[in-house]
Amino acid sequence: MPAPKFIYNPPLEPHLTVLHQDDDLLVIDKPSGLLSVPGKGLEHADCLEARAQEKFPTCRIVHRLDMDTSGVMVLAMNPKAHRHIGLQFERRHTKKSYIARVWGIMEKDAGEIDLPLICDWPNRPKQMVDHERGKPSQTTYEVLERQENATRVLLTPRTGRSHQLRVHLLSLGHPILGDNLYAHPRALAASDRLQLHAQSLTLFHPTGGATLTFESTCSF
Repeated sequence: MPAPKFIYNPPLEPHLTVLHQDDDLLVIDKPSGLLSVPGKGLEHADCLEARAQEKFPTCRIVHRLDMDTSGVMVLAMNPKAHRHIGLQFERRHTKKSYIARVWGIMEKDAGEIDLPLICDWPNRPKQMVDHERGKPSQTTYEVLERQENATRVLLTPRTGRSHQLRVHLLSLGHPILGDNLYAHPRALAASDRLQLHAQSLTLFHPTGGATLTFESTCSF
């Protein structure tokens, strides 16, 4: 069955939280529930890119976070910076880390998930593991805290597939709390939002090449 339709109700406050801005970069702290780019239909026009362009008209999106994922996103302020940062993502020269709270108690303190992913076409936008046709996908994880029937983990994706962290954790039997696509009913009901947060992003500045790390505090 296709994924159920959702009513888009993005948060209005804060409207836009800027972590950093210069001639080349605009770094935003995206709230959960806000699209990265416009969706289909006028009712889905409100998004991080549109809000950013209200104040910084030249900025352009470089990468995306899922609507329900919060945290650090970078936009480019000019075409040269856009090409430069885009290539960094394409060549995996950036480094990203995420915090998640997942269902159940994870036994291992750390590990790597190496499972190829592909779109589950009849049930899009869901993704699934497919060892024959899937694209290589790797995620490392480290347990930060074991709580009552939940585990807080640090995630470092080595690749950037759609829904990669969500499907990889599901494959371990530990869906992310509040995940309306992949969590079972009890894990979904455990949180009123997807408990996945882009905590940090490291990249090279388009002018001069300095290594920069931007961080956003996780609220869970």
